[in-house]
Amino acid sequence: MAIINMDTLNRFLFDNHPIRGEITRLEQTYQAILDNHTYPIAVQKLLGELLVVTSLLTATLKFEGDIAVQLQGDGALSLAVVNGNDQQQLRGVARVSGEIADNATLKEMVGNGYVVITITPKNGERYQGIVGLEKDTLIGCIENYFMQSEQLPTRLFVKIGVHDNKPIAAGILLQVLPANENTVESFEHVSTLTETITSDELFQLSADEILYRLYNQEEVRLFETHDITFKCGCSRQRCEDSLMTLPANEIDEILKENEGKIDIHCDYCGKHYLFYAIDIAEIRSKSNLNYH
Repeated sequence: MAIINMDTLNRFLFDNHPIRGEITRLEQTYQAILDNHTYPIAVQKLLGELLVVTSLLTATLKFEGDIAVQLQGDGALSLAVVNGNDQQQLRGVARVSGEIADNATLKEMVGNGYVVITITPKNGERYQGIVGLEKDTLIGCIENYFMQSEQLPTRLFVKIGVHDNKPIAAGILLQVLPANENTVESFEHVSTLTETITSDELFQLSADEILYRLYNQEEVRLFETHDITFKCGCSRQRCEDSLMTLPANEIDEILKENEGKIDIHCDYCGKHYLFYAIDIAEIRSKSNLNYH
């Protein structure tokens, strides 16, 4: 039986306010990121927030290419990153060393750190924005990023929880359209309406039901649904390419220390790629043929 994709993103637009919005909901993708890991509860929630943020950010960008949103710091959580692209294909991972309480705050997890947003279009120059952890939450830091980099008032409403006994992450983004200056009153009005959304409504209702629940007195246009999927991108070929960047004596030493095999583990999806001495010999032979 085919698996129905419950992970979706919808864009919407107000006809009577210069404001656009997005709604995203992630179940299977979120579960795939948590699989094969035993993250602390607080880290699981933060990864859910990063996942929602990356999905919503990707949808605001008019480009073909990749985006990475990552937290870096000197705390027990040294790295948390979600990668995505214009096709709404996402993956994520975290690196934890040390104890993290279930109710740990962003600063308590990351310590001294920052948010790095990297945009890599297929055509054009790579862009990287760095935002300090000046707010108490990831959401506050991302809203800060929009004000600093694009000077567009932006609000994010993110909920992390459980639905049908499965982890779920969902959110709404509101953003003032470019070249619209006198929007303070409209933006505050729409933001106030959006703040009333509950977790259950965001987890269970369809996009059109959510819009009716929040904005039934407004004129809102809902656009087509985009599916979101988990996609790692790892492959045996990529592992081979990585191995060939190492000095030959270092590869031989790894083989010797690991009973004649090299096990490359993908942190994103949990796959293992095994290379034995005969595989390394074949890769070297192929590499030499290609070189000559």
